[in-house]
Amino acid sequence: MDPNRPVAFVEDEDLLDDVLKLAAAAGCDLECVPDAAAARLRWSTAPLVLLDAVGAEQCENAGLPRRDAVVLVATEPASKSLWERAVEVGAERVLELPGAESWLVSALADATEAPAPTTGRALAVIGGRGGAGASVFVAAVGLTALRTGQSALLIDCDPLGGGLDLVLGAESEQGLRWPDMHLRAGRVAASSLHDALPSRTRGTSRLTVLSGARKGVAPAPDAVAAVLEAGRRAGETVVCDLPRTLDPAAQAVLSRADLTVIVVPGEVRACVSARLLAERLTDLGTQPQLVVRGPSPGALHPSQVAKAVNIPLLTAMRPEPHLAHALDRGDFTPRPRGPLAAAARTTLAELSAQPLRPTRHLRVAS
Repeated sequence: MDPNRPVAFVEDEDLLDDVLKLAAAAGCDLECVPDAAAARLRWSTAPLVLLDAVGAEQCENAGLPRRDAVVLVATEPASKSLWERAVEVGAERVLELPGAESWLVSALADATEAPAPTTGRALAVIGGRGGAGASVFVAAVGLTALRTGQSALLIDCDPLGGGLDLVLGAESEQGLRWPDMHLRAGRVAASSLHDALPSRTRGTSRLTVLSGARKGVAPAPDAVAAVLEAGRRAGETVVCDLPRTLDPAAQAVLSRADLTVIVVPGEVRACVSARLLAERLTDLGTQPQLVVRGPSPGALHPSQVAKAVNIPLLTAMRPEPHLAHALDRGDFTPRPRGPLAAAARTTLAELSAQPLRPTRHLRVAS
């Protein structure tokens, strides 16, 4: 008996058939129980319990205690008596089928996938000018997260950026890239991403990479959102490499990101470009922070760069020794005590300090 299987106590055979079809669509091995006595055995361990009106009545009569994630399903518009039954049994939602299929499929899939206790956080990274080093910083954050025992998902949203797999020296590794994904919208399982995408592991942690394929085509916004949310549900740190054009895919990330940073070299022209970008981000409702990359040809101090760009300074970093050679050889790994790793750790700490997004909870329909 798998304690992670959702449970259904549904007496209506036609309704149960509909529920089983939706469970199959969600890849969920739903356990059906015949009575309240059998439901009692799984009442405290099942991640999700589905009841119809009869099942709810029997569970209430059996004195089963209130618990989270109990959902009532019905084939007709919910009557007043059904709503009263939902309140009595402590159900968190009443679903009417047809009509609520997509919600139920997502709920079943989430329960089956056993999402992390808390949602992951998402970081958006944008270069203040072309060649600012945003993609390298994205890779450094991902590799640093992996080194410190965190699982991370890197999402390449810049169609003209050359591909995150090149930065990581993973261009010859098997696995899907954006053009192969054929995603538009809907729910994506994190486990499916782990199986399909290039990745590397360190102990129990994993770094998964969804790269572009150097074809100059931006991913669809809904597809980007679906992949980002999959990483969130799995409790992973999601790091997105965004284009400066702030296209629809980038805006889909920005609306979900917990922290947005602009990477800018310590140069006057780069400051002017980054300030224009920061103003547009502000117009989109995002409050970015600044990562300053040295060296500064004019000896600008990072605080001067932040003042010129007019956003808060998050961190600054000296040049990473031998970086260009490492990238050309395809063996880039930031040194544990080097400037890139230090800036990445500071950024990860700031990301973790952001208000924690709650896990998905069921809500009573109104």
